[in-house]
Amino acid sequence: MGLIVLVSCLAVAGCGGLVRQATAPMIDGLSAAIQKQNDPQTVRDGAPAYLLLADGLVENSPNDPETLATAARLYSSYTSAFVLGDDPARAKRLTWRARDYAFRAAALKKPKFGALWDKPYPEFAPVADEFQAGDEELLYLVIGAWVGIIQADSGNWDRLAEISKVKLLTERLLALDEGYYYGAGHLLLGVLAGILPPALGGKPDEAKAHFERAIELSQGKFLLAFVYYAQNYAKVVYDRELYEKLLHRVLDTPADVVPELTLVNTLARQQAEKLLAEAATIFDQEG
Repeated sequence: MGLIVLVSCLAVAGCGGLVRQATAPMIDGLSAAIQKQNDPQTVRDGAPAYLLLADGLVENSPNDPETLATAARLYSSYTSAFVLGDDPARAKRLTWRARDYAFRAAALKKPKFGALWDKPYPEFAPVADEFQAGDEELLYLVIGAWVGIIQADSGNWDRLAEISKVKLLTERLLALDEGYYYGAGHLLLGVLAGILPPALGGKPDEAKAHFERAIELSQGKFLLAFVYYAQNYAKVVYDRELYEKLLHRVLDTPADVVPELTLVNTLARQQAEKLLAEAATIFDQEG
């Protein structure tokens, strides 16, 4: 699930605003350039400097929601793309910071969220309606940061218990704009539906429906949808033919099929290659 949170600072407007506050206008195009980058290593090497920059801006403006939101996007996107799965302890530290920044930004704009996010579900539920048309970017920021910490701290049952709240907010996002960022809300719900095995309440058929809708909304150009469809449905139901078909579809599609998706799609292609290499081990073992 790590790459799903990358659809944040690297995928929506925001980085440019932070850069304008701290550097010359000539770097206004940084966000767009990063989105179109086809060499993830370049982004991996350069991004940490901007994490420190974000921390410094938050230090100077701790109650500015836009600064907090941009810092949250930076931490979420960097951690999901380059840390989750490689360094669990560091991932937990960074996703905690991302969530802190995101929740503080949301609380400043939606005080009810700040007061109730950690309350039991029945008390929290009315918070979803606080987000209205025009709040999609803020809502997705909160969802992405929350998903990140759930994954990084997945051994903590308290985190897994928060899935129902994240699902509620994601359903609200779909109600506001089902097609927001290439149907990313459906991709999130697909992952959440498959995060647990069926014996513990996972719903693979529901996951499948969400993945297929995400692919439909993106016209098959958001390659991450195929990767997670393979990983969180085909693998779960042991459908090797579907698993390999989905991953080959990723590899057969140019990463720059949509220029602003180049980085995300490049990372998806790398993940697809890795998952295909694991197919024999996964399915022969089960066979």
